[in-house]
Amino acid sequence: MSKVTIPAGYKTPLSTYEMQRAIEFIKSNFQVNLGQALNLRRVSAPLFVDENSGLNDNLNGVERPVSFDIPDVGAQGQVVHSLAKWKRLALKRYDFKPGKGLFTDMNAIRRDEEVDNLH
Repeated sequence: MSKVTIPAGYKTPLSTYEMQRAIEFIKSNFQVNLGQALNLRRVSAPLFVDENSGLNDNLNGVERPVSFDIPDVGAQGQVVHSLAKWKRLALKRYDFKPGKGLFTDMNAIRRDEEVDNLH
């Protein structure tokens, strides 16, 4: 049974184009203001990691990662479903000092997540 609820008669107040512009405006301003207020730098996050890297968190102990082969390097990749471990590694790799930090956009596919109005 779906957990997505759309009220009867709901009409979006913005066109698809206007909605994307509004999202861009909010996201951009939020990132700039959050970064300045907390001394954070935006960094790009991976879409996938090597399954043997140890960087893909097993969030709740039962999540199954979305996996695929990477023939050119003879490895298995996993779509990231948490960046917690990766962010710790990134702090070291980017040589962040105390009092500075990072934030990122995360794009993920969580195959076992229940879809609802928030996800």
